Amino acid sequence: MSEAVVPSASEAVTAIGEGGPFESVDQVIEALREQGYIADTRLATTVFLLTRLDKPLLLEGPAGVGKTELAKMLALATGRRLLRLQCYEGQDETKALYEWDYGKQLMYTQILREKIGQVVEDAPDLATAVERIGAQESVFFSERFLAPRPLLEAIRSEQPTVLLIDEVDRADEALEAVLLETLGEYQISVPEVGTFTATQRPYVLLTSNNTRDLAAALKRRCLHLFLDYPSAQRELEIVRSKKTGLSDQLAEELVNVVRGLRELELRKAPSISETIDWARTLAVLGVDELNSQILSDTVSVVVKYDKDVKKALDAIPNLVDPNAVVTEHGHGHGHGHGHGHGHDGDHTHPADEPATRPVRTDDADDGDVDGRAKRAAKDQAGRHGGIYGGLPGGSAPPPSPVRTVTPGQGSRSFGGTRKRPI
Repeated sequence: MSEAVVPSASEAVTAIGEGGPFESVDQVIEALREQGYIADTRLATTVFLLTRLDKPLLLEGPAGVGKTELAKMLALATGRRLLRLQCYEGQDETKALYEWDYGKQLMYTQILREKIGQVVEDAPDLATAVERIGAQESVFFSERFLAPRPLLEAIRSEQPTVLLIDEVDRADEALEAVLLETLGEYQISVPEVGTFTATQRPYVLLTSNNTRDLAAALKRRCLHLFLDYPSAQRELEIVRSKKTGLSDQLAEELVNVVRGLRELELRKAPSISETIDWARTLAVLGVDELNSQILSDTVSVVVKYDKDVKKALDAIPNLVDPNAVVTEHGHGHGHGHGHGHGHDGDHTHPADEPATRPVRTDDADDGDVDGRAKRAAKDQAGRHGGIYGGLPGGSAPPPSPVRTVTPGQGSRSFGGTRKRPI
């Protein structure tokens, strides 16, 4: 009995789908690189399977890691036309599939009014006239009056296309149900006309930023890849490929700074595209050395929220130089450093932090640096002696007798009825 021969993975793929634009995974890497897109082997393998298996590809991951860019570069690398459906909250199927061109239908009705009159002129009654007009409804609900949207346009296209369904997680779940037929059978049903089936199957890429979970039925119809931030070496390679104008040494330093910012608890971590923007910004400014000052001045290029900016400003000195000592500035304006700078002159410190600030000139007489001790002294009864109700020797004054207020006095004080003498 002869042994069964198990084909390799590449041979199995070739047997399932032949005639794709790429002969191998390495060719995918090279073709995308020529378009300025740096792909690793895992991503290139998934793209290769997309072209051979005729299955949609769902790309998930944080914003700005190259999901949308992959669809654009794949279209360029394969010579296909790119069709894009940008998803958003509240989007309905008419914006994704098709719409009826009601304006065009109305125009044709006006033009053919005379012909319609001829159809019903000899009708014996209204019911007969309506029936005759109803028999002509298919004329006005035909492909002539159908306005295709990206999904239907990709299915009907006679030319090969790349269909990008961008940020599908932003759309409502109802749109996911509409996509199932398109992604599963590459067809769209129009009740008034019939079913359109793709003669040239598009390469379909869906992107998601994980703002919500997608339906299992949708994921089941797709190849799946989670696209995360690349390694430092690959990100540096991406920055260099974009020809930002920044030197290789500074680009490497900048990538390390960005990766350090991503480790902070930021609301929005810097993306690869923002790293590229930062490199271009520094090149435009003619920077020949990275330092805390220039990075702090331009950090808003990569960090877009106020609280994130404050965290980034605190972290940048140590990211540029891990041994740097950040000096405090006694400006009295809170920047999130947790020092509690007041505007009345009292600089307070947490209980476990020694007071290291210089003594103010108005405190030099008593040498008191600890603000807590000063506040405690202010709480001592009779510390002003005989002034302000105190008694000599620091003893507390006796309680004042309670005065009795007559009703007349109360009315004169609060009633506002007393008249001035003339």
